[in-house]
Amino acid sequence: MKLFLTFFKIGAFTFGGGYAMIPLIQRETVETRKWISDEDILEIVAIAESTPGPIAINSATFVGYKVAGVLGAACATFGTVLPAFVIIMIISSILREFGDIKAVQYAFDGIRAGVLALLVKAWWNMYKKSPKDSISYAIAILSFVAVCVFDINVLYVIIVCAITGLCSSLIKGKGRKESESK
Repeated sequence: MKLFLTFFKIGAFTFGGGYAMIPLIQRETVETRKWISDEDILEIVAIAESTPGPIAINSATFVGYKVAGVLGAACATFGTVLPAFVIIMIISSILREFGDIKAVQYAFDGIRAGVLALLVKAWWNMYKKSPKDSISYAIAILSFVAVCVFDINVLYVIIVCAITGLCSSLIKGKGRKESESK
């Protein structure tokens, strides 16, 4: 029940999609409830980004599973989805009636600006906890350029990044083993 309520609260009070939810998921599950560690949240976000579906729902599912197994995954996922479903139903009926009113349009402009701030915060938190070496920086920069400049499908970029990270780790591990054996 705590998983459901925690993720229901996250789902109900976060606007802007999955990436905007990441800082709240981190605060609630790591700092407040201490269900998982900072390292766990990084791994969960990485896995959630590379699996099909919305990142917030995937993250909730993985956190729920880690905390309470299959039932926990179901509770966290349903808690995340339910508020968005209800809110979308309400907003769609309101927009049909009041979408042409300037105040409503301005309100949504304000929400978009706030969401941008949440996305930047999520990026900053992930940056602070990510490895900082030349390979990681190269992967990040080249991925950004591939997606934003050349419009390469994100799926291909994620696959190449995973292979590059794996190869880099294997090479580093092999180098450490050789230096330890000398």
